[in-house]
Amino acid sequence: MLKFITAICTVFLCSGAAHAQTTAQSGGQVAPQQVASTAKKISGTAHKSKSKKRSVKVAEIPDRPSLGDMQGLQFTLDPLALKSNAALVIDQENSQVLFEKNAGVSLPIASITKLMTSLVVLEANQDMDEILEVTSADIDTEKGSSSRLRIGSKLKRSDMLHIALMSSENRAASSLGRNYPGGLQACVAAMNAKALSLGMMDTHYVDSTGLNSHNVASAQDLAKLVGAAYNQTLIRQYSTDTKYSVHPGGRALDYFSSNRLTSNTDWEIGLQKTGYISEAGRCLVMQAMIKGRAVVMVFLDSKGKYSRFADAGRIRAWMETFKPQLATVAAQ
Repeated sequence: MLKFITAICTVFLCSGAAHAQTTAQSGGQVAPQQVASTAKKISGTAHKSKSKKRSVKVAEIPDRPSLGDMQGLQFTLDPLALKSNAALVIDQENSQVLFEKNAGVSLPIASITKLMTSLVVLEANQDMDEILEVTSADIDTEKGSSSRLRIGSKLKRSDMLHIALMSSENRAASSLGRNYPGGLQACVAAMNAKALSLGMMDTHYVDSTGLNSHNVASAQDLAKLVGAAYNQTLIRQYSTDTKYSVHPGGRALDYFSSNRLTSNTDWEIGLQKTGYISEAGRCLVMQAMIKGRAVVMVFLDSKGKYSRFADAGRIRAWMETFKPQLATVAAQ
């Protein structure tokens, strides 16, 4: 009887060092200059069987180059070694900038778009109990993504809003846009008008889902959006729920948050939204309390499935350790 021995993969774990440069305002404190780096290398030896050679190769498929990468933003160093190409952290109470990295660059924002969709829908005072139906017009022809909401599914507008914010359900967001007074075109016009009224000068929307890469904004603009959306109770509630069940016809569908941090009891999150398309990379916006201080965090074009959440953790650890007051940490 033949015996087979599987080969052991070679796994390389490394983290890069990053240099820091701080830009202090008047009375500011100097932030840490450098984030330490470590590297490990674990290797194994592959063995041969008597009859056949078998190999096992484990590798994470890298994200495709984003539009931010094409602009060279990945070469911007920052003192916290964030994986996001653009980031901004502000004090929610006084709008003081605590951390910034390429914060003024307009980039694709993917499903962060749904925050603005939800905001204009709520400000239109539409009936939250009205039943909306998913149609063929809600099929994603941009990216070809799938959805658990089948054609013909019917849900209350409030349920569509809930799963669009919490679970980033694209057909729900599309349905909300189509059923806006005047239709999708009027919804997008309202989104752009609202952005202009909030001073979001680097922002432009073309759809209600964020699947189109021409939905763009800067981190500075998105911090303003988070501030405005935070004033809506339903957006705060729905976006931070961890699980919600809907009944679109037939059996119930259980939806879960697209943000793993909402179920982490160490975090106190008041609002959040995630986003991803290849052109945008991994995106995240949040309002959170850190040591009793309300902050707004924006992370755009992060690399790796969980890196945006890790970036939020890096910011939190930095704030808890150094308690930044007047200092602004800037990338270089």
